Amino acid sequence: MTYELFILLLNALICLGMPWIYNYAYAKQPGVGGRRLMGNRDGLPERIGVAARGLRAHQNQLENLVPFAIIVLCAHLIGVSNRVTIICATLFLIARLAHAGFYLAGITRLPGVNGVRSIAYFVSLFSMLIYATQLFWY
Repeated sequence: MTYELFILLLNALICLGMPWIYNYAYAKQPGVGGRRLMGNRDGLPERIGVAARGLRAHQNQLENLVPFAIIVLCAHLIGVSNRVTIICATLFLIARLAHAGFYLAGITRLPGVNGVRSIAYFVSLFSMLIYATQLFWY
């Protein structure tokens, strides 16, 4: 398995693990409970806090995982793996972890830096775009 495929696998595992976090928070929310979550989920209250942010973070992860997977798999199929693809895959993973962590924690700014979640998103986006350019240089 190439390094880039391993990073893709880690991103998929992150995506699979995220519902555990936000559904646990949702189960603890008043009026929900684990038993109601095992049913059809009709008439449940709106998600709030970590449960709502986690769901949105998970949706964002899914939206970004699909193009990343396509890029990584295309690169793998044509045999493109170099320093740039390795750096971009690593940056993508770090940025997606940061994005999910900031989103779940409700962090929008760090001292002196506004929009840290958006910054993490754009780092992941640009790393994908730069990775994709490597497919055209093959």
